[in-house]
Amino acid sequence: MQATREDANKTRYAPGQKQGHYESYFLRANHPAKPQAFWIRYTIFSPNNEPDKAIGEVWAMVFDKETGKHTAAKIEVPISQTSFSKSGLQANIGDCTLDSGALKGSAETGGNEISWDLAYTGYAPPLLLLAEKLYEAGLPKAKACVPLPFASFSGTVTVNGQEWKLEEWIGSQNHNWGTKHTDLYAWGQVAGFDNSPDSFLELATARLKFGPVWTPYMTVVVLRHKGKEYALNTIPQSLMAQGRFDYFTWNFHSKSKEFSIRGRVEAEVEDFVGLTYYNPPGGVKHCLNSKIARCEIDLIDKQGETAHLYTNNRAAFEILTDKRDHGVKIMV
Repeated sequence: MQATREDANKTRYAPGQKQGHYESYFLRANHPAKPQAFWIRYTIFSPNNEPDKAIGEVWAMVFDKETGKHTAAKIEVPISQTSFSKSGLQANIGDCTLDSGALKGSAETGGNEISWDLAYTGYAPPLLLLAEKLYEAGLPKAKACVPLPFASFSGTVTVNGQEWKLEEWIGSQNHNWGTKHTDLYAWGQVAGFDNSPDSFLELATARLKFGPVWTPYMTVVVLRHKGKEYALNTIPQSLMAQGRFDYFTWNFHSKSKEFSIRGRVEAEVEDFVGLTYYNPPGGVKHCLNSKIARCEIDLIDKQGETAHLYTNNRAAFEILTDKRDHGVKIMV
């Protein structure tokens, strides 16, 4: 995959394909000062060997730690009511639209309604969570990248009639796809730390299952800090790294000969919203999703000099699991 924004955003789904597929474009951002955030996700879901049952989904969530109230909503439409681009970012699902500079739409679930009318800009180059050659490889079956880190969002998000006016909320525009969801993972992202607003972090810890056999934990980390990119994202590197997570703390450590990155992401159970993700091979998984988590990391160079970065509520933290003992309320 070429590391251009257009190529990172092109749709991988082929209408009518028999192989199962999911594909998502999601956008998220945090309030500049308050523990508030939004997350909006445009999705294709096509079950394995049943292309006629493919659908488009649009998800929306708003987090407000000050009030302790988080809101989620979702719509589903037949795939015939969707369109996507093979040459860049253009997604239409029902009446919801998304392109390379704007998104507009609404969703309603269980009496909760969220609508949005947002413009966004940004100039940072795409960030690849995986080593570039892995995007064309058979494994991992799930791919993820950040076509636009440090996206700046302005406009309105309306939650059950209450309008939020956004002015330069910083976040990201993201793209992921695959033939099945990763069996178990934690995913995290920080678009600007409290003490280093120009630093961007993306990471994941995952396990894959082949029949009855689980792989070891694998961890990939990419950090942009002070004009340099620190990437620890090859398969051998992921197996040497240390990464473990539970409900709801995640510790990780990965190193090369030149530098190491060690850190933690954590949040309280009440900072999460539970979502139900359909899996193309069948069944459903629970996504435990927070956009107001804490994160701290240490970047240590080979001379032993350390840069300590932290944020109190700007971290994205997701866990995807088959287990049902997490205690997070499933909202959609």
